[in-house]
Amino acid sequence: MADCSLFHTCQPLILASASPRRKQFLTQLGLDFDIITASIDETPLPGELPGEFTERMARIKALSVSKKYPRSWTIGADTIITVDGRTILGKPANQDDALNILRQLAGNTHQVMTGLCLGCPDKKINLSLVESTSVTFIDADDTTLKAYIATEEPLDKAGAYGIQGIGSFLVKTINGSCSNVIGLPVNRLVSLLVKHKIIAPSVPAKKSKQA
Repeated sequence: MADCSLFHTCQPLILASASPRRKQFLTQLGLDFDIITASIDETPLPGELPGEFTERMARIKALSVSKKYPRSWTIGADTIITVDGRTILGKPANQDDALNILRQLAGNTHQVMTGLCLGCPDKKINLSLVESTSVTFIDADDTTLKAYIATEEPLDKAGAYGIQGIGSFLVKTINGSCSNVIGLPVNRLVSLLVKHKIIAPSVPAKKSKQA
């Protein structure tokens, strides 16, 4: 079978995340990469705003790994949700917490923020950004929300829902990057990776002419 990868990796690349969704995004692009994660303190600082927090988390994740692999490019990412621009909604601690989170989102518009960091100590490059997407939910009642929680899909996701899964039924409208809501602003990441020649588009091999 022919290689149909969209991109190929030109420099060593590390994903500093155990997220299966982020792994899937990079795999679908055709990239070769290692997954190396680090345990960090994910407690917000006093008065820290959601955007500041998620960018700091992405940066710490990337730096904690890249300092051990200075010649590689490391990707760090962190996703949170906020309704009021100040309160951070992460992954639910349990089913009751998931219900409380989904009640806040039902019938309202919230922002999904992903901090993204790309760094390579050997090249003295450390880039970070925050991508924000607005998502509006239908006004689902408790019975519907509890039925969704019973599927267990919400329990490992920021904001207690997965737009790429069953949770898509909750979404009324979306304004911005859909991949960002899933956990990675792919368009922003690809632009950075191409700009720094970490990846490149794959050129399809020409078919040989029959004699």
